[in-house]
Amino acid sequence: MAPLKLREGTGRRNRAVDARAPIHIVLFGAGHVGEALVTLLGALPCVVQWVDTRDELFPDECPPNVQPEPTDAPEAYVDAAPPGAYFLVMTHNHALDFSLAERIMRRRDFAYFGMIGSRTKRVKFERRLAARGVDQERLTEMVCPIGVAGIVDKAPWSIAVAVCAELMQARAGMAVAHAKAQVQVSADVVSCVAARSGAHVSA
Repeated sequence: MAPLKLREGTGRRNRAVDARAPIHIVLFGAGHVGEALVTLLGALPCVVQWVDTRDELFPDECPPNVQPEPTDAPEAYVDAAPPGAYFLVMTHNHALDFSLAERIMRRRDFAYFGMIGSRTKRVKFERRLAARGVDQERLTEMVCPIGVAGIVDKAPWSIAVAVCAELMQARAGMAVAHAKAQVQVSADVVSCVAARSGAHVSA
């Protein structure tokens, strides 16, 4: 058997090259979570429009791929975003969150829409969006709460890590919104069965 002939090495490590274009993220909210999030996004394959009505909250310096957008009309950035955009809503104002959510849900070409908040907030927003004419079936496209499961710490950096992980899942092609909706349905079924069993036992 002939000896294996090895290619001459280059002296460099092989590095996988991701040829995909950076994702376009529109982040609404320059609070503590938003600030922690853009720091992490600065190292990820994305370009970020960081939108808030409060100019004074933006830091003097941002990562090169993050563009602060102080504005009195944040909703306009929803309409101006390119097809396939990733929307993140985490403002200081509940009413603004809803206004942005409604505007985003009017679009049918976004890749991801996540909003910070509790399960209770989601239910309230779903009802109001349905009342405004958003199809019930499309409400599952809204990811709220946001972030990968298993990270329960509510500190800004922890939330930022969980959100970045979820964004990378979405970028990799995972149907994040659908998967989370299925998990929630399963949890609701288990909760309902447990409640009924408890009621039966107590009777």
